[in-house]
Amino acid sequence: MAKVKVAIVDDSAFMRKIISDCLNSHIEIEVIAKFRNGKDLVEQFDRYKPDIITLDVEMPVMNGVETLKALKQYKIKCPVIMLSSLTRQNSVHTLECLELGATDFIEKPSTSLTNDIKFNKTLIEKVLTIAKQGEKNTYIRKSIESVVPLIRNTRSSIKAIVVGASTGGPKALQKVLTEINSDIGVPIFVVQHMPRGFTKAFADRLNGICKLRTLEASHGMLVENNTIYIAQGGYHMTIGKDNRIWLNEEPAIWGVRPAVDKLFESAVKVYGGNLLSVILTGMGRDGASGTEIIKDNGGITISEDESTCTIYGMPRAAYETGKVDMVLELQEIANKINSLVKGR
Repeated sequence: MAKVKVAIVDDSAFMRKIISDCLNSHIEIEVIAKFRNGKDLVEQFDRYKPDIITLDVEMPVMNGVETLKALKQYKIKCPVIMLSSLTRQNSVHTLECLELGATDFIEKPSTSLTNDIKFNKTLIEKVLTIAKQGEKNTYIRKSIESVVPLIRNTRSSIKAIVVGASTGGPKALQKVLTEINSDIGVPIFVVQHMPRGFTKAFADRLNGICKLRTLEASHGMLVENNTIYIAQGGYHMTIGKDNRIWLNEEPAIWGVRPAVDKLFESAVKVYGGNLLSVILTGMGRDGASGTEIIKDNGGITISEDESTCTIYGMPRAAYETGKVDMVLELQEIANKINSLVKGR
């Protein structure tokens, strides 16, 4: 089996070594090139032709944002994982990189930790999953609406929308949430797998482009209609019967916190069958259990079609429960949400 070939781009020799040692420790991965900046990568890409690139956000000569623009300019197609340290400026630049085409990002480990087990595990998992996704499978689209349950469900009004996403999610969420009607009349709760500190920048970015007010959720925040609440990185987000959002640091589920399942399960306790759930692109199976619970309680469930997913992991897991009403391509989801909430 051919190994996944990785090019590392980072101005720190120390970080290049940490990332290289991590990736080379896995039998299926080989680091084939290391560059100090994006300019070196772009100029030598054809020489190495990596399967995937890890790219630092902040670098001299050519930073991450400039590198992605150059890759696009020269029509170089290769998955990119951004590595970002946690600062406000870096979080903003990281989101810009995702918008420019980067597949995913991971928070850099502290330079004091040469053997960060969580970082190593996460980086290896992302590299292998993204590299192996490769070309989209040409399966016949699975989108068959379960008409009978749908008709039954739309007789009762939807009172809230819950959404889950991971790898590829920021771009997918932007596509969906910016097209939700300004008078949708219900709250929207979103879990996007992101580290602590990045969700505030993400919520601020969405707030500037969505028709609805978009906030990073905080502990005890009152739930209001026509508002999008983004789960805060590092905390599970749940909805209380007191119409408030509650955050907690209970153990991660599926290795993540916030977890989609936590949100979905709490939403059912408050809204019962008057709930619409959406699972978008992402690694793993977070959200599958929550989808089952929502459907079993009379809610309506949607998952993104494989053809538009960056990673068809979470939507696949949800679909395979047999409890998904509709499988829709990304560009169809917002319109479907708008029409379902209005009862059409």
